[in-house]
Amino acid sequence: MRAYPIKAVFVVLFAFISHSMMAQEVIRQESCDISSMRNAIDSLKNIYSSQGFIVLREASMTMQSEYEMPIVVPMNQGSLYEFVFIGDPSSRLYEVRMYDDNEKQVIYKKNMWGDVDGNIISYAYIPQFSEYHMIKPVQVNKNKKKLCGYVLLLKKVK
Repeated sequence: MRAYPIKAVFVVLFAFISHSMMAQEVIRQESCDISSMRNAIDSLKNIYSSQGFIVLREASMTMQSEYEMPIVVPMNQGSLYEFVFIGDPSSRLYEVRMYDDNEKQVIYKKNMWGDVDGNIISYAYIPQFSEYHMIKPVQVNKNKKKLCGYVLLLKKVK
């Protein structure tokens, strides 16, 4: 039986581990076509801007029906924030949950397709502590698996 030097065994083992780590699927956020939402986005930005809010973060995102899309944002104690989620107009259910740094749910909003607000969920929030919050929007669509969503995080400055 032939003995292999320890160094050679480690090199082969390291190469194998490196290759398997690179082969793992990485989840990346993909933007999507927001042309059908553009008017609503621009109108909401104008309304909130006139009320003294500034846009801190905004993004379009490809979502999968029935799966939450976690978003982590830092928030400062005592500041007034407004969060807006715009879902695909053809979805039948829209939900947003927000959790504080202790994973306690602090906001839950749900809209159905026929509701007055329809595919737009918005809420105001004043954090009790300066900490990260996780926001999880989800939408359900029977006919589409891949959906487009749009989020705005605004902060009152005036």
